[in-house]
Amino acid sequence: MEKTPDILCIGAVLWDIIGRSASHMRLGSDVPGRITRLPGGVAMNIAMTLGRFGMAPAVLCATGRDAEGDALLSEAETFGIITDYAYRSEDLPTDRYMAVEGANGLIAAIADAHSLEAAGAKILRPLEDGRLGTLDRPWSGPIALDGNLTVDLLHTIAHSPLFRAADLRVAPASPGKAERLLALVGHPGVTLYVNLEEAGLLCQCEFSDSSAAAMGLMQRGVTHVLVTDGGRAAADGLSGDIITHCPPSVLVTRVTGAGDTFMAAHIVSERAGMDRATSLARAAKAAATYVSGDTPL
Repeated sequence: MEKTPDILCIGAVLWDIIGRSASHMRLGSDVPGRITRLPGGVAMNIAMTLGRFGMAPAVLCATGRDAEGDALLSEAETFGIITDYAYRSEDLPTDRYMAVEGANGLIAAIADAHSLEAAGAKILRPLEDGRLGTLDRPWSGPIALDGNLTVDLLHTIAHSPLFRAADLRVAPASPGKAERLLALVGHPGVTLYVNLEEAGLLCQCEFSDSSAAAMGLMQRGVTHVLVTDGGRAAADGLSGDIITHCPPSVLVTRVTGAGDTFMAAHIVSERAGMDRATSLARAAKAAATYVSGDTPL
């Protein structure tokens, strides 16, 4: 029997293969470290954090009907994630993401999300076939949307009646894919989560800080935006008003997934009825706790 979620996470659910070293690295570095394989992808990272905060997230994603896909969804369920609505492809492999991190941050990463892109609108079927909604009675709850989706699919979401009642929370998968989110600018139900670099790419300029970036995005038509800037102050811009909060200083031991943790903690805080300042502070603290190597709760 399919379970009923209270939030949907749409996008990449894949295996994260992460190499981490305590050494500073540069191009061509060959250093000792650890290599791990963990459930990942923007949608998965957000869903895992939402689950830790007590929500019941479901993932709308694409995985292969292969051993890696079976293992990935089984692992997701241990985090309290509902996988009943995942699209399982007979001919597409389960996606993967590979990154190398040093003491000086992310060195390089490659996202192999080709199966998600190839599946396209098939991952949205539960929103129209009655399982999670229909055209007449669309899903009216929160949705965490991943920028790994294709530009065409993001355009479809921006204009589809299936999403007209949804609270859309959107994050780019990476700076390289940030410009895809322009398809959603102007949608009244969108809250955008970006870092300083991604904000600059969306506005085609450089910003000195998160406040300036939030203002720039609101001037482009984004109603609500959250901008992070590593260990510097994060900003929340809503209908022209901006508030900021500086995260606590921590020793950084990992970076992949920090933005997803920030987004999930902010969603949970707002859904719990907390005000903007409290929600921003709680999200910044959760992200700082995450990068320090601890689990944010």
